[in-house]
Amino acid sequence: MIVTRRSFLIGVGAATAGLALGFDRSARAGESTELWTANPFIQIGNDGGILIVCSRSEMGQGIRSSIPVLLADELGADPATVTIVQGDGDAVYGDQDTDGSHSIRGHIWDDVRPLAATARAMLITAAAQHWKVPESRLVARDGAVHDGAKQVRFAELAQAASQLAIPKHVAVRALKDLTHVGKQLPQRDAPDIVAGRAKYGADTMLPGMLTAVIARPPVLFGKVKHFDPKAALAIPGVVHVVELPAPKPPIAMQALGGVAVIATNTWAAERGRRHLEVEWDHGPNAAHDSIAYTQDLRDALKHPDRVVRSTGDAQKAIAAAASLVEAEYIVPYLAHSPMEPPAAVAHVVDGKCELWAPSQDPQGMKEEVAKALGIDQKHVMVHVTLLGGGFGRKSFPDFGVEAAQLAQKTGKPVRVQWTRPDDLRHSSYHTHSVQQLRAGLDAHGVVIGWHHKIAYPPIGSTFDATQSHPGDGELHQGVTDLPLAVPNVLCETATAAAHMRIGWMRSVCNVQQAFAVHSFIDEIAHATKRDPRDTMLQVFGPARKLSAAGQGVKKLADNYGNPLTKTPFDVARLEHVIARVSEMASWDAAKREGRAVGMAAHSSFASWVAVACEVVKGPRGEIRVENAWIAADCGFVVNPDRVRYQMEGAFVFAMSNALHGRITVKAGAVVESNFRDYKLLRMPEAPKQIHVELVPSEMYPGGAGEPGVPPVAPAIANAWFALTGVRLRSFPFEG
Repeated sequence: MIVTRRSFLIGVGAATAGLALGFDRSARAGESTELWTANPFIQIGNDGGILIVCSRSEMGQGIRSSIPVLLADELGADPATVTIVQGDGDAVYGDQDTDGSHSIRGHIWDDVRPLAATARAMLITAAAQHWKVPESRLVARDGAVHDGAKQVRFAELAQAASQLAIPKHVAVRALKDLTHVGKQLPQRDAPDIVAGRAKYGADTMLPGMLTAVIARPPVLFGKVKHFDPKAALAIPGVVHVVELPAPKPPIAMQALGGVAVIATNTWAAERGRRHLEVEWDHGPNAAHDSIAYTQDLRDALKHPDRVVRSTGDAQKAIAAAASLVEAEYIVPYLAHSPMEPPAAVAHVVDGKCELWAPSQDPQGMKEEVAKALGIDQKHVMVHVTLLGGGFGRKSFPDFGVEAAQLAQKTGKPVRVQWTRPDDLRHSSYHTHSVQQLRAGLDAHGVVIGWHHKIAYPPIGSTFDATQSHPGDGELHQGVTDLPLAVPNVLCETATAAAHMRIGWMRSVCNVQQAFAVHSFIDEIAHATKRDPRDTMLQVFGPARKLSAAGQGVKKLADNYGNPLTKTPFDVARLEHVIARVSEMASWDAAKREGRAVGMAAHSSFASWVAVACEVVKGPRGEIRVENAWIAADCGFVVNPDRVRYQMEGAFVFAMSNALHGRITVKAGAVVESNFRDYKLLRMPEAPKQIHVELVPSEMYPGGAGEPGVPPVAPAIANAWFALTGVRLRSFPFEG
């Protein structure tokens, strides 16, 4: 059963006492409790009910079927008997950002899992005191503490456990003692999703609720010059037309401004917006043109002004090389295009705001709503609904801020509904990039010099208008962390001014950087008439753990937030997935049989993934991916089925971007408006089969949602070259 935390507390009585591990303790000795709040994530009732909070957002990745099972296993509860609660946006849960492929690794694995272990230890202590036996002989499982044939249910121990001192040091279970994770787990939300009962952002209904759609400035930082609401207000059902405040640079997490049409129903609001007369001042970005911008980035690369990686003397080595390979790779602006466009419902009463939204970052939304309304964060409550896809777009809180602003102005609950054109034309975008690579080869075809030049507006420009170079974190996605067994390496970046709201998209800068690097390695292979897989292994070099000194960078502090002591950049793991995918795809046999197969392998989000795919020409000469093979080393996997599905979904997502993805900007405004001109992959285009193998591992967990994306585009491009001799160096492959 899955309910909201709010409805659960209403059901059991919100005034129950308890204690929190690592947080303020509210229970006092001798108090009677109906509910033991062992910590913010686990509550045990005296009726035997166990509640586990999922503090991350569910957007199809199955996290509400993973985190609660991990915590239940650690506690010693049967996951099938627990109630799963969706956590509201609340600092008590620590990090709630559902991005960066770190819903399990990091905070949950390192901080929350030990809280479950601590609650288990306290229950065991309570049982030992009750039976007057040593704790060492007791075991917690299936919602009870066992002493041989004897058992006592957690519900009977909760009151006594709540009075105990919180132990300072508790060991988590060994992986072999986690009885449910790592095995096939049910998708707890699936029945409601299939039956149409699942509640997404737009499904929240409140008494007296109004619906708003917004005419936003077509150009970033455009403003309303003048608007006439008369024609809009004449539409039956339209009750208000409200101008929203214009944002000030940098855009950061602000709403985009514009004019809202508020009505009693969605259809009336949309009709009203069509009749709204608005004159815009398009502002400083009105001249931005994405086609011209490509040339601007090329021009910038003539004079790169920042060295980000350097070993040896690449320029000298390339100048003296026996042969040269060089290429340019372009990835245009891309949109996330989740199936569910943004929507949020807000109600503001007596200076307090309650909000329902499909947010990837509910605490961030809470902060921005409070700021926009001029109230304290403690007076804002964000309830997280299911997300119909996110991919980074719903990490931005703008749609929730808009709903809160309009609810405050009208005094009524307001649902802000974005349409598909709204989402495509006013999104946060994956950046537009140009990359140029040169490799100098010796007389034996060995790479002796590597020069990589990069230009794109960084995500940092969204928060600081002076930022015009990729940050360390962005370069740490296939540039500074790329294993290269090349003695002379130079990586440089050039200045690139931002004219769009640049944001995170699934696998972030790995999209363009992995595409360029792994396509280029394939180009080196064909220039030297060598096997592309063997060339890749030669360029990556021997098994080793990367270091800052070896990489020619100032620091290599962590692996996507994971300490290097837990997940070092291990080339051996990359080589292993390459070997596995070679076997899965019958790589050596494919050459003999004349099949066109391409390969790429990449490390991201503390996981290692290799992809191979076989392509053929479709009836119109288009790219058809017949089969795809994925070998993934994600460390210890809590929910294998969901990770396999994540890898399959990543392949389709990445293939869609590669074949069709392109946002075009003219006169500062996005041209594309719907799926007719911003195409997504259709079912007939998808591979006949996607074969996924997860490397069995008891190593520290890596990411799962994003690591499958980076190798896909280069693997397809490399396979297409093997089939046709035509290089694909820019998205979309089929424009």
